[in-house]
Amino acid sequence: MRSLSEIETTVKRASKAAGYSWGVSEETGKSIRLLELFSLPGIKHLNEYLNQKNKSKFESLNLISENNSSLNNPYCPITLGVSFLDQINVLENLKKIEFKNVAYPIIFISFISRSSEIIGKKINVKIDEKKMLLNLNVNIFSNFIDLEFPKIANTIEVNLLENEDNFTDDEWNNLYKLSEETFVEESDSLKEGAAGAGLTDND
Repeated sequence: MRSLSEIETTVKRASKAAGYSWGVSEETGKSIRLLELFSLPGIKHLNEYLNQKNKSKFESLNLISENNSSLNNPYCPITLGVSFLDQINVLENLKKIEFKNVAYPIIFISFISRSSEIIGKKINVKIDEKKMLLNLNVNIFSNFIDLEFPKIANTIEVNLLENEDNFTDDEWNNLYKLSEETFVEESDSLKEGAAGAGLTDND
C-alpha cells in the first residue's frame, strides 16, 4: 500500500510534468492525498484527467462569482480548485455558488473540502443529483456510495453553511443540569489545599 506521503509527492511531480506550476502542483498533491485518505478515487480520476488534458481543451476560471458557466469546454478541476481555495474568504460571503460544466468534479471537491477547514464551516455540495457534506476537512459524507463519480458534472452547487448546534436548547439544558451533580461545593479544606498548591518544590 502506498503511503500518503508518497502519493502527495508523486502527484505533485506528475502535475508539474503535465504543465502546472510547482505551486499549483503542490496544492494538487495535498488534495489528491486527501481524497485517498478518505478512500475516494483521487489517483484514478487524476490519471484520467491528466491523460485527457493532452487531448482536450479545458477552461480556467480565475475569478469566481455566484454563477459560473463554461459554455464550450469544461472547467479544469485543478485551476478551479486552486481559485476556490485562494478566494474562499471572499466566497464565504456568497453563501451559495454554482458551477456548470466541470471536468472530473471529485478533484474539485478535494479543494472545497480544504476550504471548509480554512473558514471553519461545513460546506454542502450537490453534484447534479448527488450530495456531499464536507466537514472542516475532517471527513466527507456522501450518497455516492457504490456509485461511480462522473467525469463531467453538469452542475455543481456549493452551499456554505452557518455553524449551528445539532441539538435544541432544551436538550442542552437537560444535559447541563445532569452534569451539575458532579459539581463540588468549595469547602475550607479545599480552599487551603488550593492555596498551598505549588509551594512544594519537587524538582
